[in-house]
Amino acid sequence: MPDFDPKLGRQMPPPPATGREQEVGPGQDNTLAKEAKAAAAHQPEPQQDLDDTVKPSIGRELFLLFRDMLRNRKGWPMLRLGAAILVVLIGNMFGQVRLNQWNGAFFDAVSKRDTSAFFHQLLVFVVIVAVLLGLVVAQTWLQERLKIRLRERLTQVLLDLWLKPNHAYQLGFVGQSGAQPDQRMQEDCRLFSELSTELGVGMLQALLLLVSFIGVLWGLSGPVSLSIGGTAITISGYMVWVAMGYAGLGSGLTWLVGRPLIRLNTERYAREAELRYALVRVNESAESVALYNGEPDERRNLDDFVEAVLTASRRLSGGLARLTWITSGYGWLAIVVPILAAAPDYFAGRLSFGEMMMVVGAFNQVQAALRYFVDNFPKIADWRSAVLRVATFRQAAIDLDEVAAENRRIDIAAHPQGWLSFEGVAIALSDGSILIEDATAEIRPGERVLIMGESGSGKSTLFRAISGLWPWGSGKIRIPQPEQMMFLPQRPYLPLGTLRAAVSYPASPDTFADADVRAALERCGLGEFVEMLDRHERWDRSLSLGQQQRVAFARVILHRPQWVFMDEATSALDEENQASMLALFENELKGASVLSIGHRPGLEEFHTRTLHIRKTSEGAVLLARPQRQARSEKPRLGPRWIGRFRRRLRPQES
Repeated sequence: MPDFDPKLGRQMPPPPATGREQEVGPGQDNTLAKEAKAAAAHQPEPQQDLDDTVKPSIGRELFLLFRDMLRNRKGWPMLRLGAAILVVLIGNMFGQVRLNQWNGAFFDAVSKRDTSAFFHQLLVFVVIVAVLLGLVVAQTWLQERLKIRLRERLTQVLLDLWLKPNHAYQLGFVGQSGAQPDQRMQEDCRLFSELSTELGVGMLQALLLLVSFIGVLWGLSGPVSLSIGGTAITISGYMVWVAMGYAGLGSGLTWLVGRPLIRLNTERYAREAELRYALVRVNESAESVALYNGEPDERRNLDDFVEAVLTASRRLSGGLARLTWITSGYGWLAIVVPILAAAPDYFAGRLSFGEMMMVVGAFNQVQAALRYFVDNFPKIADWRSAVLRVATFRQAAIDLDEVAAENRRIDIAAHPQGWLSFEGVAIALSDGSILIEDATAEIRPGERVLIMGESGSGKSTLFRAISGLWPWGSGKIRIPQPEQMMFLPQRPYLPLGTLRAAVSYPASPDTFADADVRAALERCGLGEFVEMLDRHERWDRSLSLGQQQRVAFARVILHRPQWVFMDEATSALDEENQASMLALFENELKGASVLSIGHRPGLEEFHTRTLHIRKTSEGAVLLARPQRQARSEKPRLGPRWIGRFRRRLRPQES
């Protein structure tokens, strides 16, 4: 059974099994999508909710996230904004204390019917409010800027981890912790940045107000004497203890009732991400769905995703309703609790009406600071779930290199002579079942090799192993320098943006001269698009698959790699266009080495060697097949094979 990796929360593939017991099952498909599906079929069951299984320390996760964001001084703008907010909050604290003092003087003037003092206090009020208003506006602006900076840095950190070589592909195999990267870097980063700023600034402000108004409340509330068992006990500053007790009771009840909201929020975000992915997938495949008349089936599938979201939302709404009993009741009682607490001193004549209003104001500030947790628990639960989703994705991306290194059996390194060689290579699925075993061969510069075989025999997986995408297996692969290599999949990737960017990919659009880009398009039969080079469009939709494949060959012309790896790269082309594209390796790219996968007739005549992956009852064998004599009307292209390519499936010696 595969080992369970606690860091990634999933089972990891074991080393490849040995002997004849592991065979390639019949009927497996060769395409990238179906092989990925086959690998995904070996995934373990989805892990349980994070809150029920893994309980990471929220403090540690925050420390690691902020450490990454502040690294290399890139987080200094956030620190400067944070310092500015602190200065504004301190100014606001002094302003609130002064406003509370004004409150007492104003109501004393009212109770004494002192008209002169009344209007004077109104003028003082205007000054205080003007200052506080300026501070609030400054705090709002700085707070919004901090949200932007925080989101910018967090998104950059996650993008750097996600787009490390091979990470975006391999994270699809680590289970739930690496799932929905789009939501982690868009919605969860937004929630993290906004809620972290709002809650952080709010808690800091509450702390400053608590410190300042506890002193005010302590000085205004007199001692209270109680007799317990004949013993007199005097409590100084009893109003402070009343405020703290009231806030503590509310916070405790809120935690007990509202704790499930953390898990419910996490579940809702996961279901929302699944629904969004399903909707995007249907939208991207709208043509295929329509051709199959598959709209009713897609509707049934989407109804299941929608129902999962609604179920999670219903659970969350129930939790919020239960929490509202505590938060709303706490808020309503807070109107009368400070008056009831101050009433004995007022009716005893120890407090004037203005002083009682100061006590009430200070009490409200203290208990508002202490009840910050109560008022913001739903938001805190939302924030905590966002933190954990971002943190687990970050940790999965970091652990990926370590886990891949621990489980990697294929040793990939540069060939000392710049060739491509296989030394006892075995290719396995992610569950350890063998596709190809014990391959030993050497491909030298200038050779053009065609690999053929039935579906599911592992041809595309072999290509992924060469590129480093597929770590499962054993043996050694020695490759040319990576900058000399280019891979052409069956469906080329066309980035968002202009056609010039698509043709230049992965280089920037301004890397190549305009004349070279135009000439490459003309050479690949795409002359009608030359005048559209700088048009922004969804080119993956505007161009047919055959045109997209010719765009990929235009890239090859521009980048001029010395080694080209093609996986069904001409499958959508007619024979004439296929011959035109492959002729590049006899003319413009003469001398380039080619390793390609294909089934189409006529491909063998453009290659100097042919390898055939053949399934047997004991597994898959990769054999060298003699090159057929070329037709008289088509000249032989390129040199003959040098050496022999031999692969045999045999039991591994114990």
